[in-house]
Amino acid sequence: MDSTSGGGGSEASDPSRGEGGEGPSSATVGGGSTAAPSRYESQKRRDWNTFLQYLKNHKPPLSLQRCSGAHVIEFLKYLDQFGKTKVHVTGCTYFGHPNPPAPCSCPLKQAWGSLDALIGRLRAAYEENGGRPDSNPFGARAVRIYLREVREGQAKARGIPYEKKKRKRPTVTATTVVAANVPPVAAQAVEIGAGSSGSGGGGSDTGGGALAPPSTTV
Repeated sequence: MDSTSGGGGSEASDPSRGEGGEGPSSATVGGGSTAAPSRYESQKRRDWNTFLQYLKNHKPPLSLQRCSGAHVIEFLKYLDQFGKTKVHVTGCTYFGHPNPPAPCSCPLKQAWGSLDALIGRLRAAYEENGGRPDSNPFGARAVRIYLREVREGQAKARGIPYEKKKRKRPTVTATTVVAANVPPVAAQAVEIGAGSSGSGGGGSDTGGGALAPPSTTV
């Protein structure tokens, strides 16, 4: 996550910080029987407390029950002052340049990836603290649209496209599924039949016959 710029902001003012402050190593374990919270849980708790403080300092003060997607977007824009990512404006000479050769006066903002991860943590924290999933402001459509616009805008300004890698799911064949629900001997018959299915489509019958006990002549 983007850290506080210039050291002027405190951790409470910048929930997007992923380093420093309270962490698993500094957590106090009572009696040695309770495991220290993970780094993710510690960060999520800090983010949640910071958002609640933001609502408290909001003018006029805003309750969590009245918080909407618009207020979440307002909060994300507020965090830009703590960003460390240079986002070139349209008129900048280095607009679309991934590695500018010289500094410019374009503003520093929170990177899209930082905001996206932050929203994920706050969305989980909202429901963990009693919020209803259907009224979760962090999952509002307006927030998703805003994050998409930030991603596309920063990709153009920085010349760095964001590409989401798709995971290849393993293909589950019908043979595997059937074999998982039949006795070991029958499963072997299915596998053998599948291996010889290329000859005339009668592979499974052949496989089954191969395992049948030999007939005796009376």
